[in-house]
Amino acid sequence: MQQRYFEDLKVGDRFESQTYNVSEEQIVAFAREFDPQPFHIDRDVAATTMFGGIFASGWHTAAITMRLFVQTLNFAEGAIGLGVDELRWPNAVKPGDVLQVETEILDVRESRSKPTQGIIRIRNVTTNHRGEVVQTMFASALVPRRTK
Repeated sequence: MQQRYFEDLKVGDRFESQTYNVSEEQIVAFAREFDPQPFHIDRDVAATTMFGGIFASGWHTAAITMRLFVQTLNFAEGAIGLGVDELRWPNAVKPGDVLQVETEILDVRESRSKPTQGIIRIRNVTTNHRGEVVQTMFASALVPRRTK
C-alpha cells in the first residue's frame, strides 16, 4: 500500500477503511483491561441495561477507529495526534458488529514551527454494518512532508 505524505492530501478528500469485525470476546477483554464496568463484561448485568446485552466501551470503539484510520491513510513515518474534538458515540457497538471508518480531510496547512511536517484536520465517522453511526470525531494531526 502506498505511503501518504502531507502533499498527497487536499481538502475534501475522503477515504474509506476496510472493515473490522467486533466479537464479544474482544469487547470483554478490552473492558477488563481498560474500562472494567460490569455492563461491558457481565452478560447478566448488561442484559438489564437499555442495550439488552454486552456492548463495547466507547474507548474500544475509539481504538478500533484509530486502527482503521491509520491502516487506511498509511502515513509515511506515522501521524502524531494533536487533539480530538467532539468525540461522540451515538450508538453502541455490540458483538457481531462490523465497523468501517470514513475519513474526510477538512483542512491542510503547513506547520510554521516544524517545516518537515504539515497539519491536517479530519472528521472520522465510524459506522456499523447496518449503517448506524457508532462514533464521530474531529481531530488534528501532524503528518510528514516529503523531504525537499
